Amino acid sequence: MRRWLAAIAASLAICGAVTHSQPAPPSAIRSQQEAATARYFASVRDDPSQLLGFLNEMPKGGDLHNHLSGAIYAESYLRWAAEDDQCLVTATMTIVVGPCDADTGRPPAADVLRNSTLYNQAIDAMSMRNWNRALNGHDHFFAAFGKFGPPSDKTGHMLAEVASRAAAERVTYLELMLTPNGPGARRRAVAFDPDFARMRDRLLAGGFQEVIAEARRQMDEAESRQRELLRCRAGNPEPGCRVTIRYISQARRAGIPEQVFAELLAGFEMATQDPRFVGINLVQPEDDPTAVRDFSLQMRMIDFMHGNYPQVPIALHAGELVEGLVPPEALRFHIRDSVRIGHARRIGHGGGVMYEDDAHGLLREMAARKVLVEVALSSNDLILGIRGKRHPLAMYLKFGVPVALVTDDAGVARSTLTLEFRKAVEEQGLDYRMLKRLVQNSLEYSFADAATRARLQAELAAAFVAFERAIQSPDRRPADAKTPS
Repeated sequence: MRRWLAAIAASLAICGAVTHSQPAPPSAIRSQQEAATARYFASVRDDPSQLLGFLNEMPKGGDLHNHLSGAIYAESYLRWAAEDDQCLVTATMTIVVGPCDADTGRPPAADVLRNSTLYNQAIDAMSMRNWNRALNGHDHFFAAFGKFGPPSDKTGHMLAEVASRAAAERVTYLELMLTPNGPGARRRAVAFDPDFARMRDRLLAGGFQEVIAEARRQMDEAESRQRELLRCRAGNPEPGCRVTIRYISQARRAGIPEQVFAELLAGFEMATQDPRFVGINLVQPEDDPTAVRDFSLQMRMIDFMHGNYPQVPIALHAGELVEGLVPPEALRFHIRDSVRIGHARRIGHGGGVMYEDDAHGLLREMAARKVLVEVALSSNDLILGIRGKRHPLAMYLKFGVPVALVTDDAGVARSTLTLEFRKAVEEQGLDYRMLKRLVQNSLEYSFADAATRARLQAELAAAFVAFERAIQSPDRRPADAKTPS
């Protein structure tokens, strides 16, 4: 018996040794690497330089809330204006077509590029750079868009710029908001009819498909120009060629009802006919008097469109409001109605969620429905003064509402997605694992088709493995940095 027990013990010892020597499964290794990266992040998060270096290298997935015209830096608009012999009206700092005349306050844009004082004044007017916080950030922000002028029609150049910047920031996916053939849709608008079905039928019977065909042609041309500028077909394509871009059709919520309806119809039709267009949204200030007056009407329009185009995803700006900006009544229901009546799968901004009736109930509802909030920290700060503890990001996370960080209008705000992540760390206290979760959300809740989304998610997972492995490499850290263990 003793010999038998000894044999059993020896066998178990051997098995234990063999088991102990077996390599850890890949999932365990990835978990260890993530934990080590989280510890390293915690050791550098209070060092601004090391934090920025960390965030620069971190994969960032997608930017789901990005207005194309507002993503462009003013320097580019001025350069393109000079190339096209356009002018700057110095009284308003607005780019216009020629003829130019410096003596009457319309110098050529080319001359502006050579006049550092005027050049810097133009950039400050077209963005939030050097903005005085004692003034009205809301009005300065939205006024900037009216100053871009003709260069904002150079869609191909704009696509090339945002794709290049995204690639440099480790962003692999963009959903860009624009209005497909907006002038054409507005020209086709018919007299408003409370019978939405009848109004839609009249539009479709009146040659509305020509609007869609022209919009698709314009995008074909713009993307061709983008590929040319980035040398995507050459032997040495720029990194921006690898960024996947999709489009959100936007309708202007401050327009008259018949034009809003026509722009919405164009957006739903585009998303049905062209796979590059993956959803719709409403834009312009939510506090605009027309937008406030017609909010419920526009939700009913979208509800009607959803019934006819149920496969088209919807994202809506809602809750981009704060007390005093609008009467209290307008703060109480915009997010809720955007979700329930507007069928929004994503909410842009959501800064005013705690003003809503039964805010806690709404947060639980959004978590249950998996309605993602596109959080734009810089934009909310500059436009509304919502920052730090006054921002509801912590409430969204507490209630389990999915969140992704976005740029909104990086050119106007003078920001980047990397800097949005820095604000999330420095002002909101997010740790590495939460940042990573938000990055993953940016692809999980994208409106890309299933195959594209799966490819992007697989690439992101591989990018994080490489990033976390590199963080543990001694040659990637300063000598006095704490070693993750």
